[in-house]
Amino acid sequence: MPARGVLYVHSCPPAVCPHVEWAVARVLGVPVNLKWTAQPADPTTLRTESQWTGSPGTAGEIATALRAWPMTRFEITEEPSPGVDGERIMHVPGRGVHRSTMSANGDIMVSEDRLRSLLATAAGPDALAHGLEKLLAAEWDLELEPYRHAGDGAPVTWLHRTG
Repeated sequence: MPARGVLYVHSCPPAVCPHVEWAVARVLGVPVNLKWTAQPADPTTLRTESQWTGSPGTAGEIATALRAWPMTRFEITEEPSPGVDGERIMHVPGRGVHRSTMSANGDIMVSEDRLRSLLATAAGPDALAHGLEKLLAAEWDLELEPYRHAGDGAPVTWLHRTG
């Protein structure tokens, strides 16, 4: 059963854009020609978004490929498929990657084990609040939000994995 999702490259230096396309093409097994537009939140960069289909786990493979360019800001979602949870993967320069399970409506889901671990190790209410913010990727969301809004109304490309 194929999975599907969306790749958002929120900001990428123009010289790196072809490398991003080649990396995504390697993962999907098809040529990729993304439509890049200006990124108003950072005029020195470009942005693109693309819907994709592939096998479950494709979002993780794309994220791994894109980590080769740590100056990019990107976000990849993969919708749930039979027997596989959905996920959202975010990358912010200087912060790295945050990967989380995603519900059908796009909310981050935090597992029972992670919550129990936080409760067992938090040394007070401030530490608990900080731990919850970290589990919910609050710092990644805060940094990506201006880049997300700058892309409203941008063109979307469809990509399909072969094999």
